[in-house]
Amino acid sequence: MKTTDQDVALSVDHLTMAYGERVIQRNLSFDVGRGDIFIIMGGSGCGKSTLLRHLVGLKEPANGHVCYGEASLYDVSSSEQRALMKRIGILYQGGALFSAMTLFENVALPIFQYTDYTKAEVRELVQFKLSLVGLGGFEHHFPAEISGGMKKRAGLARAMALDPEILFFDEPSAGLDPLSARRLDDLILELKDSLGATVVVVTHELASIFAIGTNSVFLDAGQKTMIASGNPRELLRHSTDPRVIRFLTRGENSFSEAS
Repeated sequence: MKTTDQDVALSVDHLTMAYGERVIQRNLSFDVGRGDIFIIMGGSGCGKSTLLRHLVGLKEPANGHVCYGEASLYDVSSSEQRALMKRIGILYQGGALFSAMTLFENVALPIFQYTDYTKAEVRELVQFKLSLVGLGGFEHHFPAEISGGMKKRAGLARAMALDPEILFFDEPSAGLDPLSARRLDDLILELKDSLGATVVVVTHELASIFAIGTNSVFLDAGQKTMIASGNPRELLRHSTDPRVIRFLTRGENSFSEAS
């Protein structure tokens, strides 16, 4: 296994992902540094969301290790694994809010489940988390009563409920108009700076990749492995792999966004 140090939040070592006999990706090795906004990118069907599932304890690898510090996620006891998972927060594509619960109840749910806070303390904490994402005053709204962008922000508030060390985002801009997507990117940057969290983002959106990414891994569906890693802007400037260049130069504004 790779050695880790205090600057590494998450380490992936020779990871192979498979469904039965079908290999999705093999031999993935990379580190996510503390304070990074780390992008998992690649074309459709390359296994980006599958990799996310492996990183958050939802899918055991066919081979290799996912390490938080010195602890290998799938080699520790179930109680140790649950303790590790309390250190992370996840924002799924649709926000994954419970439709029959208010925004307050959605954000409060993990706090009630995993802490011994009083109702008054939970109320104060939920109001603070919602205010961080610009939803102060919307505590008693139901998901059906707010916009798609607001649902994403409410999902982010819930992901932050337990003050995670690492935040995971699965296609956060999916379904959003360009302006809402840009606002969400700005919010991710603000929260990363104010909270000092490490962020891992699955996305194929170039605007987001160049706006927020500080490090990345590029998955290739054909070779079924990673073919590039590093700061996305540096990959655009210096990569000689035509697959990486094609991906990062989609759209007429790609170069200006990365300049």
